[in-house]
This record gives sequence, C-alpha cells and structure tokens, in this order.
Amino acid sequence: MRIGFSVPQFGPFADPGHTARMCAALEALGCHSLWVADRLLAPLTPPEGYPGGAMPARYGTHLDPLLTLGVAASATGRVRLGSSTLNALWQPPLVLARSLTTLDLISRGRLDVGIGLGWMREEYEAAGVPWQGRGARLEETLDVLEAVWRSGTVTHTGPLWTIPPSTVLPQPLQSPRPPLLLGGFTPVALERVGRRADGWLAASMPLPYFDGLWAVARASAERAGRDPDALRRVFRINAHVTRGEAAPADTHHRGTVRQLCDHLRTMCRADTDEVLVDLQLTTDSSEEYLDLAAEFMAELAGGRP
Repeated sequence: MRIGFSVPQFGPFADPGHTARMCAALEALGCHSLWVADRLLAPLTPPEGYPGGAMPARYGTHLDPLLTLGVAASATGRVRLGSSTLNALWQPPLVLARSLTTLDLISRGRLDVGIGLGWMREEYEAAGVPWQGRGARLEETLDVLEAVWRSGTVTHTGPLWTIPPSTVLPQPLQSPRPPLLLGGFTPVALERVGRRADGWLAASMPLPYFDGLWAVARASAERAGRDPDALRRVFRINAHVTRGEAAPADTHHRGTVRQLCDHLRTMCRADTDEVLVDLQLTTDSSEEYLDLAAEFMAELAGGRP
C-alpha cells in the first residue's frame, strides 16, 4: 500500500510559506505522495448535492491547486505530486496542458495528473463554463492533452477547440506523458477510466458500491484492449478523526485512526493501491495535522490484518 496526504491549502492552511514547510515535513515522514484539491468558491446557500448540506466554511479560503503544486514541488524532492481532483473544464485544454507540462518539469518528473468534472453547478456558472455537455467537453480535453503530449507536430480539430499544426514545446519529462488519473463515481465515469486513463481517483466508500464501480472500469479496459490489472486506484478519505470509536457503518469516513485505517486496508487489495488521507477537515493545527499523519503512517505501514 502506498500512503499519501493532502497538501495543506484550505482554511487556516492557505498560506504558501506554511504549505511549503508542511509539505517538507510530510515528505520527511516517509509518505509516497502529496495531493492538491480544487475549489473555486463555497456558496453561502448550501449547494445541491453536497453530503450533509452546507459546505465547510474553510473551502471559501483556498490556494490555487496548480500554483500550490509548484510550491510543493519546490519544497520536496522525492514524493509524487498529484491533483485529486483538478476540475479540468474551467480552462482551455491547451492552457491546461502547458501548466501541467511545466509542473512536470518543475517537479523533475514527479507529477500525477488527476482530473475530473467536479460536481458543483455554481462553480461552473462562476467560471463561465456550460454545465450541460461536460462529459463531451472532458473527452475533447483528453484528446487535446494527448495531442500536445505526443511528440511531433500538434494539431487538433474538434467541436470546441481547434489547434492548427503547431510546435508546442517543451514536452513533459515523463514519457510518453505524466500518468493520467480520472475521478468520478458513476458508471459513465468508470467506463471512461477503463477506456482512457491510467487509473481511478476513487474514495473511501462502502465496499459493495466500490466493487460495482470497479467492475465497470475493468470491463471497459478489456473492451478497449487494455490491461485492467494495470489500472491504478487511489482511495481518498476526507478523514473525520474521533477519539471514541464510530459506528461500523461510518468508518469509511469517520472514526478513530485505527478504524479508518482498518477500512482502508479492506479496500486496498494490491501492493500498488494508494491511499490519500485528507486531514484538513479534522484539524486547524499544523502540529496536530502532522501528528495525525504520523499516526496514519504508523498504523497503515504496520500492516495489521
């Protein structure tokens, strides 16, 4: 199991100097990866579809995910750096490709590109991007990224974007491109993972639901002539750490460190499976954040059955 943590970037952690110091400290703990998230705003009226109603107020204070990855890259030298999940549709894909290529170079080939559609209609409206047709927009975004990251002349003609035959350099350090992971929790999203991605940005969830979605991705990979066993899985958990034990039905997101880790162990069935522990909703203290990260490292690395 590979163990990763969220890059501190929300609420009280939204300070670049502080973020850099914490990324260096998290790397020193021995983790495998660090991941940024993406929010544009936190509506004062509860957005449709958010679990539990109102969003945490701290999501209204945030650092830009791509610039924050640059901070993390400069503060570290070993850990993988990824996005879980970058909302890919809020900027033109050619601009996105340029930013991601630059990040791969800054990090010396440590970038994992994790993108998705997002889920909040209000953010789409604020960004001036249509909510309807976002699946097709993501497909063409992936087409443009692939065109830019192939060696040789870059060209693309599609319903939304046109790139005339052009030179677009430099290329990413990783070849043929940085690993591409896709988020999503619907059969359509998992079909796309199997057909187009290197892996799935998953989440800690009840196992029956997870197994059904993963079966969709594997079947899609097989239909596309790809190896389903080569697909990566990164399990994100927005951990709410409690002192006392939580109800067993809640331990996919809430409970003691041991309970949360026990659930993650039931989901991680391969050595290449990865966990992403986000502690920004359970503490406002950098000291407690790092202490909890060390507890998760010790518990998960201990390999308890």
